Amino acid sequence: MNMEQNLINIGFNNTIVCDRVVSILSPNTAPMKRLKDEAREDRRLIDATHGRKTRSMIITDSNHLILSAIQPETISQRYELCRGNEKTIKFSDKGIE
Repeated sequence: MNMEQNLINIGFNNTIVCDRVVSILSPNTAPMKRLKDEAREDRRLIDATHGRKTRSMIITDSNHLILSAIQPETISQRYELCRGNEKTIKFSDKGIE
């Protein structure tokens, strides 16, 4: 079984699967704050900030909301690299390559 997946580093050694990302957002608007509160209430919120200020919010295809301390522009650049399959970390059944 070959389970190769492209991963994006979202800070502090946390990674997400590139193909699962739906949107990368800035958290600084009222609608985004409501979205965060709703995700927390529904237990769909994943906080990967390690206590730092939330600088970006990532929505996944499973409707989870991931908080990151990395700027949305940086994560977007990493996402573009991942989608272009350039310099990506690959995870397979043999481990991280």
